[in-house]
Amino acid sequence: MEQGIPRWLRLDEKSTVPPFEQIKQAVLGAAHAGKAPVGTRLPPVRGLATHLGIAANTVARAYRELEQAGVVETRGRAGTVIAAGGDTARERVADAAGAFAAVAHSAGVPEAEAVAMVRAALRRG
Repeated sequence: MEQGIPRWLRLDEKSTVPPFEQIKQAVLGAAHAGKAPVGTRLPPVRGLATHLGIAANTVARAYRELEQAGVVETRGRAGTVIAAGGDTARERVADAAGAFAAVAHSAGVPEAEAVAMVRAALRRG
């Protein structure tokens, strides 16, 4: 981490994607990949803006939209952190896994076979 800025939080200056959207996608990607687990503190708006060479309002917009989506929460002076409720995609997958497990169990499919089915489905993808 350079100057308190995680490596995954960078901008592609050649991209046509607006900087605020790049920041949002970087935070979402890091949260989903486990690079930024729940409770991870994000850089302060002004510090990140200065580091990236963009306006503070651009970073603030990204953080605000992430907060509205439940991905981060702002704790005043304590900063902005990855929220526990922000990972709705993983929650949906866990719910689907539970439903699948119930069906597999009721059908009498052994665990190893059920797991093999899931792996095959993931590969088809």
